[in-house]
Formats: sequence, structure tokens, C-alpha cells
Amino acid sequence: MKHFGLFGHPLEHSYSKKFFTEKFMREGREDCVYENYESTDIYDLKKIVHENPNLLGLNVTIPFKQEVIPLLDNLDDISQKIGAVNTIRVHRQDQNKFELHGFNTDAWGFELALRPILRPHHRRGLILGTGGSAKAISYVFRKLNIEHFFVTREDSRFHYTYADLNQNTMKAFQIIVNTTPLGMFPDVDTFPNIPYEFLTHKNLCFDLTYNPAQTRFLEKSKESGAFIHNGFRMLRLQAEKSWEIWNTPIYV
Repeated sequence: MKHFGLFGHPLEHSYSKKFFTEKFMREGREDCVYENYESTDIYDLKKIVHENPNLLGLNVTIPFKQEVIPLLDNLDDISQKIGAVNTIRVHRQDQNKFELHGFNTDAWGFELALRPILRPHHRRGLILGTGGSAKAISYVFRKLNIEHFFVTREDSRFHYTYADLNQNTMKAFQIIVNTTPLGMFPDVDTFPNIPYEFLTHKNLCFDLTYNPAQTRFLEKSKESGAFIHNGFRMLRLQAEKSWEIWNTPIYV
């Protein structure tokens, strides 16, 4: 039996196990199983891999997308540029010896989800949050030549703070991407503190959260006329890319 799974905390909101379980059933992959490996300790990673000899690949979610990097044996070019990993391929040399190879499929999923909904006036973006997912979004924006800034709660001369946002910034930045966990199940009543009243139909508001399907961030953005998009399509795309990586032969 080939094992795959999700590593991080919390995992009760995650759709990954359901996605892969349904995929395996649909494709007749009775030899594959996907499990959640919930932990608050990044150093549990190698223990989990060691204790599960059939484990061949992992997805990595909050809060470990950046913390996991020092524990990996190598990174692909994209994850090196981003500085965050959400996919690990386990290369086993024998039962007790293995290597962990890191990849980033968040960028792949976000770019493919974003491109069809971009319009010519979508030239500048704000990224809410500065974690591993935010870094993947920044990578895609750079690739697409979209000028952008991060928004944080703490003062920084390199980023905007939420207090800096006003009518002028909402007009100047047409794309707003929420990478924070605000609004994610079970804290569905929370949302980023931005001036929603200044959003218009020219704004594109993208939330990486997919549970619930319409977060308060998206609801409030829609009420002001903005075009909204959740993270479900991105999730499916990045998951399929992870599956491709896990099944690519390793040549040594």
C-alpha cells in the first residue's frame, strides 16, 4: 500500500484527504491511501516518515511551509525562489534511510486559478499576510509583472500595515489576496481589517481559504461590488501537481 498525507496543524478544515480519497476511488487506485498527520511540532516530520515506511509523499500546510525547509535534503528551483514548501517527496534508499525533497505547488495552483480571471486593469496587488502561502503569491505576481506589496499588522517600512489602507490604496491596488487564516473554519466570523467600503467592481478579491466557500472577507468584498474568488480551484490544481510530483521517477 502506498501512503500519502497532510502534515500540519490544524487539519480539521482541510479538504486534502477528501480530495485524494475520492481521486483514488475514482481512478481505481486501491493501492493508495491518504491520511492526516496532525502535529504542532515541526520535528515530528522525520519521526512520521520513519514510522510509516510506506509513506511516499506529503503535503505541508500551516504553520510549517517555511519552517520545514531546514529539515529537507533538497529543494526544487521554484521552492528555493519562494522560500516555502508545501509538497514533499520521500525518496527511500532502504527501510531506515530516506531523503526528503521539497517542492512548491501553491504557486502553480494560484497562477492557473488566477490567469482566467485577470483583466487588463489588474496591474497591482496587495497580499494580506506574510507566511509561506503569501510568498508563493508574491512569486506568481513577480512572474506576471504585477506590482505588489504585503500587508501586515506590524509596522514596517517595506510593507503596508492595515492602518495604512484607505480609499486611495483600494483604488491603486486592484487585486487583493487574503493568505491569512482569518475566516477559515471554525473561525468563520473573522476577516481581515481592510476598508471594504472603498472596494469597487474594478477590484478582484481572492481568498486562499476554501472552507467555508464564501468567507466573510469575500462576502464583504462582494457587497462592495468586487469580483470574488475562493481557493478551491487553487487547492485542486496544486493537489494534482503534488500527485504528479510524487509519481515522477527519481533518477539517481
